[in-house]
Amino acid sequence: MSGRTIPWASPGAQYRAHKEAIWAAIGRVLDSGVYVLGEEVERFERAFADYCGAAHAVGVASGTDALILALRALGVGAGDEVISVSHTALATIAAIIAAGATPVLVDVDENTYTIDPARIEEAVTPKTRAIIAVHLYGQPADLDAIGAIAARHGLKLVEDCAQAAGARYRGRRVGGIGDIGCFSFYPTKNLGAIGDGGMVTTSDPALALRVRRLRQYGWDEARRTEEVGLNSRLDPLQAAILNVKLPSLDEDNARRAAIAARYRAGLCALPLALPQQRAGTDHAYHLYVLACERREALAAFLGKQGVGCAVHYPVPAHRHGGYSARVRIPDAGLPVTERLVDRILSLPIYPELEDAEVERVIAAIGDFYRAQ
Repeated sequence: MSGRTIPWASPGAQYRAHKEAIWAAIGRVLDSGVYVLGEEVERFERAFADYCGAAHAVGVASGTDALILALRALGVGAGDEVISVSHTALATIAAIIAAGATPVLVDVDENTYTIDPARIEEAVTPKTRAIIAVHLYGQPADLDAIGAIAARHGLKLVEDCAQAAGARYRGRRVGGIGDIGCFSFYPTKNLGAIGDGGMVTTSDPALALRVRRLRQYGWDEARRTEEVGLNSRLDPLQAAILNVKLPSLDEDNARRAAIAARYRAGLCALPLALPQQRAGTDHAYHLYVLACERREALAAFLGKQGVGCAVHYPVPAHRHGGYSARVRIPDAGLPVTERLVDRILSLPIYPELEDAEVERVIAAIGDFYRAQ
């Protein structure tokens, strides 16, 4: 091993890249005396809505809450079903259950790992109310095909953009295409807070108004309620930090794409299934996820070489204790999902990753295969 250990993600490096501006923003919030919602949050909501090409954005406490509030604003609740995937962050499924609905989980496309439109229609029942399309790892799902199915059956299309801030589908930003979009600002995300945070985007003013009410107990402007809500507000300190980082998001994503291109060039001759980008999309490369045999051996070897890696996600949602009894999957199972979870491995990728470190990762993987 030579040089420092390369982590698979480094939110601290992004903090250091914006350190002075972040501290100035924090000081502005502290000096303002407004510590819940306020102008700092409103400013970020406006900027993020414009960025996504949506008419409205509502800041909330987390990406999970964004999904819960989006579903509730769409009228999804007890007795309803929501179609999504088992290969996703568990938050997607937890949010469906928290909204009172039943997750109906279908398989993913074997090339992009996003929801397979061919599997959606056969899962629709009279109880289905919505589809959550997860833009997994930063790869936009096939929104044309999914949107057509949703329209045909009168379903709502929810974009889970937690891992895809800045990604584009046919020239449009994700989060501004479906009925409603949901974002996470967890520290490791492409646009990460220093803490938790989330956002709901929509161009439907009625939906935006309902989310705004639901994030504060169901209050209207006079603090009267017609329905029960949550306490889920984006913190103004986090909004200020995100306001600092948002102007750099496209540049940061371009750096991620450049790292992904170098990985592809350096690893394409090895027995690995490398990420594939759907035609007509700009992948955000939140994660660079390859698939291989002998994953555990490769991961252990990389660890000894000072290269961090991770698995996103080793256990699909339908096999998690506490969730397995609450979800429904097809009688034929989820064969693509079951195969890929034993083979996937996430390599280091973040804007501050240096070229020499990228070459170290490539060289270490090459050494592993040459030793076989």
